[in-house]
Amino acid sequence: MVTLGTRTESDHVALAEIELCGELMIAASAAIGERLSSARIDEVLNVGVVAERATAPRPGDHLA
Repeated sequence: MVTLGTRTESDHVALAEIELCGELMIAASAAIGERLSSARIDEVLNVGVVAERATAPRPGDHLA
């Protein structure tokens, strides 16, 4: 049983996700236009540019 005073790793992850969602909502409310661009989302989330992004294989993809 988990007591209310006990913090778990998932609590920290959840709080970080909530903070990031808040940052995105603030950016979206200040944006001109209907949607945030991918570049603006990356900027708000402080995501560095990665040449090749790791993705999970999709159905139909063949592994070499």
